[in-house]
Amino acid sequence: MSTQHRTRGRRALLTGIGLIAGVALIAGCASGGTAPAADESAAPTEGGDITFLIDSLGATWIPNNSSISSYQGHIWGHVTDKLIYVDAEGNLSPWVAESWEESEDKTEFTINLKDGVTFSDGTPLDAAAVVANIDIWAKGRPDEGINRIGLFPAANYDRAEAVDETTVKVYFTAPTLSFIPTLAYHGSILLSPETLALPADQQADLSNDIGSGPFVVESWAEGDSVVLTKRDDYDWGPEALNHDGAAYLDSITYKQVAEPTLRTSSVQSGQADVAYNASPQELDPLKDEGFEIAVPRYLGFVNGYALNTTVAPFDDPLVRQAVQHGIDRDEILSTVYTSDWQAAESFIQSNVPEATDHSDQFAFDPDQAADLLDEAGWVEGADGVRTKDGQELAFTLYPNPYLATSQAVDELVAQQLSDLGFAVTLEAYDVPTYGQKVIGNAAIPANEITRSFVDVGTVAGVLTSQKKGDEDWFKVGTSDQTLNDLSNQIATATDRDDRAAVADELQEYVLAQAYFVPLTQIVQRVYVQNPALEGVTYNGLAYAYYLDAYLTE
Repeated sequence: MSTQHRTRGRRALLTGIGLIAGVALIAGCASGGTAPAADESAAPTEGGDITFLIDSLGATWIPNNSSISSYQGHIWGHVTDKLIYVDAEGNLSPWVAESWEESEDKTEFTINLKDGVTFSDGTPLDAAAVVANIDIWAKGRPDEGINRIGLFPAANYDRAEAVDETTVKVYFTAPTLSFIPTLAYHGSILLSPETLALPADQQADLSNDIGSGPFVVESWAEGDSVVLTKRDDYDWGPEALNHDGAAYLDSITYKQVAEPTLRTSSVQSGQADVAYNASPQELDPLKDEGFEIAVPRYLGFVNGYALNTTVAPFDDPLVRQAVQHGIDRDEILSTVYTSDWQAAESFIQSNVPEATDHSDQFAFDPDQAADLLDEAGWVEGADGVRTKDGQELAFTLYPNPYLATSQAVDELVAQQLSDLGFAVTLEAYDVPTYGQKVIGNAAIPANEITRSFVDVGTVAGVLTSQKKGDEDWFKVGTSDQTLNDLSNQIATATDRDDRAAVADELQEYVLAQAYFVPLTQIVQRVYVQNPALEGVTYNGLAYAYYLDAYLTE
């Protein structure tokens, strides 16, 4: 399904709740915005059920293909565990792995596992199980439709071996400083070897997918809902959370509700506990009503446009630079967002430890942008649209349906660039159609994109096409030797301080070439929450985690 236009029509506010028939009502638990604040000194309450309204449940449940999704990732984060936990500042701490070591040359790694961890079917999460998981993260089974995990450092992966029941050795053919942090990435979920051995069509049945997490799948309905119930014998949560034993909550119901205002109104009326991806314009009024609002930033790339250097008009660096300087980010922040959002300072988020401020390289300067277009030979016509050699200065933006504000941002950018003589159209798709028509389409001129990552060393895998599986965001292939060199240096560094210096140089270079146009720092996951729900935590990928959560009276 697609919509093509230049301006956005306003949707009528939906006040009915008929679309969420089947969502369990939380009698006595889901309170309205006037609920009294919880007593922080009180012990957490055992029991209770929450309902989480989400805009989509994605197109597949094959674990490797869905674990990094902004939608299915919520469910995988509770059905499975990871070897390592990462917090919002990028700090790593033990989870299923109680410790780890790395060789001086960063090609060999030892992972020491906790004793007694089991999958929900009772089988041990031992070294052999970890080896099976690492292998499929690195390789996938593409002939069967099972992808490898994006951003896993697969290019130099050699093998993993079980030394004994609780010790795993992992070998790479080149320095891979990013390996240990990647074990905290939301794609690195631990599943039973029995699940991994299933063919893709059976893995796509969520009830077949056995993890070691604090919840298990009670039931699920394609495109409608997933019900998770707590696992009573769970006792190995992330060390950083300091939580002993099983979850406090009895169940979590994820219910798909496409309309954002319906999701938030359902929390307001007490029929649900969490509304995901609320519109930023709703947040301040909801805060005033007493609802909890969470807007965690993840570690990764900012929101912006990766420009296709092989497609006009962005095959000209002067035009790319004009776009960088032609966008008023302050207007975007003040018009579309609230004060919780921040301006981009580079093409990676400022909470990434290696991020450095390069905002002067793409500062809003319409006069400079106009001069760049003049220099590139684009002449303004009577209708205000620039032309060159009989061609209009035109391109299409495709709002990213994974970002709730993408369409509003793109419309504002289109208006701003039209003042410079661009003719910008928008073509909007729903999630499945966007995946078919936009993702991976080498003819798209500007790809609105962001991506979470745990370690800056993995960024090399998206910038060029030097290695099999590299994403080549800017379609430069291997033609830019400077970019190749910087990407290789950041990927193969053995010292974190040295790598930070390379990361700074890489940020400066990518922005100088105007390969990427930063917009804002990304808050992709927005949560409106029943104030009676306490103890929710958010990891470095900005996913809500309910191991420590509980409902107050």
